[in-house]
Parts: sequence; C-alpha cells; structure tokens
Amino acid sequence: MLLVLFLQLEKIEINNKILYVEIADNDQKRTLGLMFRKYLPDSMGMLFIFDSSGIYPFWMKNTYIPLSIAFIDENYKIIDIFDLEPLDETSIFPLKKFRYALEV
Repeated sequence: MLLVLFLQLEKIEINNKILYVEIADNDQKRTLGLMFRKYLPDSMGMLFIFDSSGIYPFWMKNTYIPLSIAFIDENYKIIDIFDLEPLDETSIFPLKKFRYALEV
C-alpha cells in the first residue's frame, strides 16, 4: 500500500534531469520527511525549505531507503552532499548555513 502524505509536488530541473519533489516547508513536514517509505522512484525526492538559512541536522531514523542529500544555500548553490544509509540515527549537517535540502 502506498500512502502519500504530501500533496504538494513541484517539478524541478537539475543538470537537465527532471525531478518531482514533495515540498517540506513547515515543521511537521520537515520532521516527518521521508520516514516510513519503503520505495522512492528515481525521479522523485523531497525538497526541504527553511524559513531562513541555518544549520539544521538530519538523520535517517525510521527511514528505510538509502538517500542522498544535497544542502543548498540561499543562492541555490550546493554546499555539500551526503549519502545516507537506512535507519542510521547519526546526525549529519554541513559546516555552512543552508536554506534548502534536497533528498533523493
């Protein structure tokens, strides 16, 4: 059974590749993230949007699929990328402030 919790999908293009991303733009959506998902198509992801630039930790608690996360500053420049393993509860974050995070 596929349960879709986020209804707001946006189409973005990165390096000529189209992605459809769920938008996590409030605390509830950002906290849940991609937890409890068993599958994520290659053409989909989640874009976390924060109200202001900062350093916000991420982890993989209750996340059953491997993910890559790109941290992006307010000028849309990627400042760091991490590959994450399922269920790893280690907090990860870049050393620079970011405004957006893209999980795929």
